[in-house]
Amino acid sequence: MMITLTGFMGSGKTTVGKVLADFLGCPFMDLDDLIVKKAGKSIPEIFAQDGEPAFRQLEAQLLRQTVEKYTENTVVLALGGGAVTTPASASLLRDKTVCIYLRASLDTLLGRLAGETAGRPLADDSLAERLAAREPIYEETAHVVIDTDGLTPDEVADEIIISAL
Repeated sequence: MMITLTGFMGSGKTTVGKVLADFLGCPFMDLDDLIVKKAGKSIPEIFAQDGEPAFRQLEAQLLRQTVEKYTENTVVLALGGGAVTTPASASLLRDKTVCIYLRASLDTLLGRLAGETAGRPLADDSLAERLAAREPIYEETAHVVIDTDGLTPDEVADEIIISAL
């Protein structure tokens, strides 16, 4: 069973993913790390040199390969915040994984991202608009929605175990 964590940047996908994998005694992977390894350059470099469409294509390809490779194993995979915006990826996540949306309010996200937007290509003044546009996609793709405001990573991982597993 592949457990995928989706949500906006700053929602805690990587942090919670590591905790959840530790709780479950299984591997943790981050799709962004897989992209960097495959491309041989950072995500900001991919966006600057190749553009967002090329990034999304590589992201979708690696997501599909990772799901196919690990579908029979218990693995926790943190996704990039925009991975669900590719319709084929959203469908794959819904059909082949247990997809968990880590929902956080705009205030929580802004607090978590304060001073940490360097290296995040889409972290700009339109965060509220981007969150509003993506939220319905996150909700439609996910099997379970966990509200993370005010919770520690351990508490979010506990909620995932109680609600989804």
